[in-house]
Amino acid sequence: MKILPNKRTRKAVFKVIEEADIVLEILDSRDPESFRNKKIEQIVTKQGKKLILVINKTDLVPREIVEKWKKKLEKEYPTVYMSSKDRHGTRILRKTILKYAPKIPVKVALVGYPNVGKSSIINVLKGKHSAATSPIPGFTKHSQLFRISPKILILDTPGVYPPEDEMSLMLKSALEVEKIEDPVTQALELLKFIKEKDPDQLVKVYGIEPSDDIDFLEKLAIKRGRLLKGGIPDVEEIAKIILRDWQKGRIVIWKEPNEDNNTLSK
Repeated sequence: MKILPNKRTRKAVFKVIEEADIVLEILDSRDPESFRNKKIEQIVTKQGKKLILVINKTDLVPREIVEKWKKKLEKEYPTVYMSSKDRHGTRILRKTILKYAPKIPVKVALVGYPNVGKSSIINVLKGKHSAATSPIPGFTKHSQLFRISPKILILDTPGVYPPEDEMSLMLKSALEVEKIEDPVTQALELLKFIKEKDPDQLVKVYGIEPSDDIDFLEKLAIKRGRLLKGGIPDVEEIAKIILRDWQKGRIVIWKEPNEDNNTLSK
């Protein structure tokens, strides 16, 4: 089933782009290419605005992988990388913004998928918690303006994405777990994906060898004491836990620029 972005959200994002001098497209380091929104990139280019790609969450991926992505992406647009969690890369991002600023103060729009870290980037740039942050995708409901410094103003926006199926959005952590209609099915699909890419991840995170179908969920439910009446494993609750662990970056699978088959977009 394809999931369409909310029209009101999409209009709000496009309006912010019109008001901005520079647009930062925030990408997830685990697979930056699949987090790009080509429609937004086209709109920014058509309006004559400067687009800067920002690879965030680099604490999840080896430095050499991030460097490869930067080298590839900067052939199209200026590209920087950072970790809002570890507060790395903020100085370079500031310098890059000012380098391309057509005027001072410069008004900068942040765009990207839900839960990619836009609000966290605002927080580290300003040096204090100005933008509310949450691990729940779609937490930013309305556009907000923040003064980062006397020279930089930032417009935050709700997360926006192209039409995609539920599995693709779940892999990108862009869906709130509680809103997933069938968490068990999605968790099983996720486990299958992880086993194909790096089965050791499951042993590392959960201490259980990968197994087929629902057996893994049942074993983990028993291990965690997530049981229903009669000692029946609560596979739905444990499925939600696995999906949240993926969303929070406890389970990490990344893609290299030259890998066509290893992707978070399925």
